[in-house]
Amino acid sequence: MAMSKAIVVSEFGDSSVLNYTEVDAPVAGPGQVLVRMRATGVNFIEIYQRKGIYSIPLPHILGAEGMGTVEALGEGVTNLEVGQRIAFTEGISTYAEFALVPAEKALLIPAGMDDLTAAALPLQGMTAHYLASSTFPLGPEHTALVHAGAGGVGLLLIQLAKLRGARVLTTVSDEHKAELARAAGADEVLDYEGFDVRVRELTNGRGVDVVYDGVGQATFDRSLMSLAIRGTMVLFGAASGPVPEFDLQRLNSGGSLFITRPTLWNYLLTAEERNWRWGELTDAVVSGKLDVRIGGTYPLAEAAQAQDDLAGRKTTGKLLLLP
Repeated sequence: MAMSKAIVVSEFGDSSVLNYTEVDAPVAGPGQVLVRMRATGVNFIEIYQRKGIYSIPLPHILGAEGMGTVEALGEGVTNLEVGQRIAFTEGISTYAEFALVPAEKALLIPAGMDDLTAAALPLQGMTAHYLASSTFPLGPEHTALVHAGAGGVGLLLIQLAKLRGARVLTTVSDEHKAELARAAGADEVLDYEGFDVRVRELTNGRGVDVVYDGVGQATFDRSLMSLAIRGTMVLFGAASGPVPEFDLQRLNSGGSLFITRPTLWNYLLTAEERNWRWGELTDAVVSGKLDVRIGGTYPLAEAAQAQDDLAGRKTTGKLLLLP
């Protein structure tokens, strides 16, 4: 039996429960491909899973995103070839040297894109894409507030919003992150402290049409206070912790507001939708219209440090593990 190095979680807890060990390499089943990982994306969902906030069976190898080369084809796979480079956001246990990917969910990498960019783009890129094009489709008539503008989703979302002609305000936690957000195209960069007051000042008291909030608990109340009448609150993450229950009457008193809690998987319902989003993103990257920032790379064995850096808001852009 072939072996594979992997990060295994056997109990819930802090990053110390991430165990770098050797396991049996997976075998591609029907409709799957075996992938030799080149790089694995690090995401907040894996931190939530490690802590037990999101339910997973134990023991468990984390991860769903990354890129690599096809090592073997499972029964019935006809759309891919051994040796082909693929990316994915719906892989199986990607914190490892080898992982499985459903063949129908493999994302083909264009020739003009390097490996690490391809690994960094799937989850955050397609999240930014569905937010800007589907959850609240932006246009030149809109002003948007994007929280965590120097994060992986934030930097991409700012760029996609600007490509769609919108005015973009964003929040960041320090001047270095402010510079990155401005370079991505943000029209106004705000501190988190009192951002709702600044939003009103910058919109002549009107507020923004939409808030894209992946921070959650720390920003939620003031995000609602930043919205224009009939504005939309898009709560797509909870990096600072989950939002507590709130009275729906606040949507009335705030100006007939809308709120939604979307997740990427409901915006990848078909192969056509998945390929449309991925195609628009890769075209933009290859043509130079979309910049993908890789904030750091870590050896697979240092997954705990990568997760701690991400959770500690010490990073910008995308973090990758290299097996």
